[in-house]
Amino acid sequence: MCGRARCTLRPDDFTRACRLDARSVRHLHMDQFRPSYNVAPGFNVPVVRRDEEGGDGNGVVLHCMKWGLVPSFTKKSEKPDHFRMFNARSESLREKASFRRLLPKNRCLVSVEGFYEWKKDGSRKQPYYIHFKDGRPMVFAALFDCWKNSEGETMYTFTIITTSSSSSSLEWLHDRMPVVLGNKESIDYWLNDSSSSNHDKLLKPYEDTDLAWYPVTTAMGKLSFDGPECIKEVQVRKEETKSISQFFSRKESCAPQQPKHEITTKDEPVEANEPTRIKEEDEGQFTLEDIGIKDELIENINQDSVKQECGTQEVHASLSPHKSDKRGRGEFSGDQGKQHGNETEKHRVSKRSKGANDKQPTLFSYFGRR
Repeated sequence: MCGRARCTLRPDDFTRACRLDARSVRHLHMDQFRPSYNVAPGFNVPVVRRDEEGGDGNGVVLHCMKWGLVPSFTKKSEKPDHFRMFNARSESLREKASFRRLLPKNRCLVSVEGFYEWKKDGSRKQPYYIHFKDGRPMVFAALFDCWKNSEGETMYTFTIITTSSSSSSLEWLHDRMPVVLGNKESIDYWLNDSSSSNHDKLLKPYEDTDLAWYPVTTAMGKLSFDGPECIKEVQVRKEETKSISQFFSRKESCAPQQPKHEITTKDEPVEANEPTRIKEEDEGQFTLEDIGIKDELIENINQDSVKQECGTQEVHASLSPHKSDKRGRGEFSGDQGKQHGNETEKHRVSKRSKGANDKQPTLFSYFGRR
């Protein structure tokens, strides 16, 4: 597909690109041409065609037409849509009436410095500018037609022929590309040969190695954006999407998510009396394998224990290793306090002190103390 192009050539450049003598070329409606770095369907672009109307009918005319074919059989009251047929697939030229009747006498040449194509990258589309390495203009095979509106005004329009890019260097970018006529022989044959049966050999992908391309700004996707900035090369940054698996190792049995802890690397020594900390793996992932806690949910809160141990800090609960209920969950120290109502405050404090010194991990092992 070819839907945007750069066309800033001078009138003599068009005939020179098509291997013609500028002195023998007649100009028609060239005052309507406005050079642009961002040409789109609906723009006026000069094309080279046979001059059937002037002289003996064997001359050539440089005719400014609108890009986007409007067939001559279109209703006069209909508003022309130049985006409907700005390209014509080479494989269906003889199948569609809009193109088939134009092949014998309505062939033309379109010359531009380069064209733009978009590459899909996920949800993003990145435009590229394609051109010849030596900077010479490109010549595309095209068809033209004329149409009269309800007011009697005649409009000349053209469409650029495209082909598959499967065997070209642009296959990575898009599955279609314009038919590029790369030498004088192919240009003369397309413009002058009255036979339409042998044109298939010209409607092939351009396979020479003198094409070049580079990414350009996405702003040129707007029709109002014009100027040299359209063809300025930009750096494409690939967006990297990180999944949560890159930060946390996946475990066979999923433990409940724990609060963030102080992290130590393998090179950092861990003191003997400190609880085991989360280790940092070589790939930037963390594991909870060395924490050594049970996969249990904390259901009650021991308010008295919290106030005496942490001051104003609140915690959810601490697991008791002594008993288990029918659900296989450890009883909480708060429940033991209810069952032994005659237990003194001093005895409860001594039990907490004992639990803090043994090696059974408690909730305070995983929260930093202030």
